[in-house]
Amino acid sequence: MKLADAAADYITHKQSMGMRFRTEARTLRSFCRAVGDVTMQEVGADSVAAFLVGNGPITRFWERKHSVLHGFYKFAVARHYVDHSPVPRSRPRTHQVFVPYIYTRDELRRLLDAVIANDNPRSLIDPETYRVLMLLLYGAGLRISEALRLTVADVDLTAGILVIRESKFYKTRLVPIGDDLGRMLIRYAAAHRRHDAESPFLLSRRGDAVTRQNAESTFCRLRVRAGVVRDDGNPRHQPRLHDLRHSMAVHRLVSWYREGADVQRLLPQLATYLGHVHIAGTQRYLTLTPELLREASVRFERYALETSP
Repeated sequence: MKLADAAADYITHKQSMGMRFRTEARTLRSFCRAVGDVTMQEVGADSVAAFLVGNGPITRFWERKHSVLHGFYKFAVARHYVDHSPVPRSRPRTHQVFVPYIYTRDELRRLLDAVIANDNPRSLIDPETYRVLMLLLYGAGLRISEALRLTVADVDLTAGILVIRESKFYKTRLVPIGDDLGRMLIRYAAAHRRHDAESPFLLSRRGDAVTRQNAESTFCRLRVRAGVVRDDGNPRHQPRLHDLRHSMAVHRLVSWYREGADVQRLLPQLATYLGHVHIAGTQRYLTLTPELLREASVRFERYALETSP
């Protein structure tokens, strides 16, 4: 049996069970392209290992790819597509821990300013739409997929509420938005009036939904134009579009520290707002930046002085 046919069967099987399986499907298709048009029996351990390692150092992405291939080959062996799995059992030590990039407010302004300068008639996303996408990720803390799936009906501009349907954990949640973001969305909606409530809120120049691939490739060009480059010893992982969501969480925490708020009490609320099932998911977002460390130190000093005899 051809590798691509077996992968298609596995993807169909997973999605028939109610799983989205989109990211995993992309990984499997990438594996099929990397190995080539071969049968299941022709795929050896060396080919699998080469795909897992990729072109750079071992990162946590190795584990994600390994998990997908491990599940795929369990499926293939059970259906007798292949006699054994060529996926390695042992996992190499991750040499580099991925750390999200937290944008400074100056970098955010430069990125937004660069949206207009980065405009190209051949781009599938016009500047106004891209600016709204970025503000949804940062201002409302949405995931990229959540922002791109928004329909006209999901954006309640009167109430200032976004309806996020079936997010990462198959949950639907309501996300209130601030006045500034609300006014931006009202202007955008007025300029792009659509009568179909199920139409995508963010439209490409072709009149269809903006794709994640186009959104991320546009951001790569935008980031270079804005001069936002990672120089913290982790050059392989340059700032991403998704890092706008991480930055929102960290900036919110810094603001709470400065306001003297009860951060421990508010963290579960932030987790709910971001759509995390457990607070541990939110804690992984809270990268320790110099600004955050400084505000936490100030809070600790204040606490120590208040409690000292």
